[in-house]
Amino acid sequence: MDVYPDGYEQIILDNPIRTRYRHGREPDDVMLMTPGKPEELHIDPVEHRVYFRKKGHKIQVTVTSSNSTKFEINPNTGEPFGAPTTSEPRVATNTIYFDRRHPSAMILPVLSAAP
Repeated sequence: MDVYPDGYEQIILDNPIRTRYRHGREPDDVMLMTPGKPEELHIDPVEHRVYFRKKGHKIQVTVTSSNSTKFEINPNTGEPFGAPTTSEPRVATNTIYFDRRHPSAMILPVLSAAP
């Protein structure tokens, strides 16, 4: 997100991930998250450039389990996507750890001004 000095938030990149595929998409790689167990995730923002030309703008990372109808709904049941669900949807709780044992970082390159 690009957060303007007045607090307005502009989405600059939407990069949904399915954590069940964090180790790969082969059947033996697919693994659900364990509630309460921290996991290291590497989220690649793909090649994306944003120029902040005016002072006072901030970069914000928003982690959410929702963006329907833009992306497929995740009922958090563990059932395969696209298959009829036999369970009630569950609420997901996202936790970002940023303590000494679980550091989090957003690493961004800083480039010179645009031509």
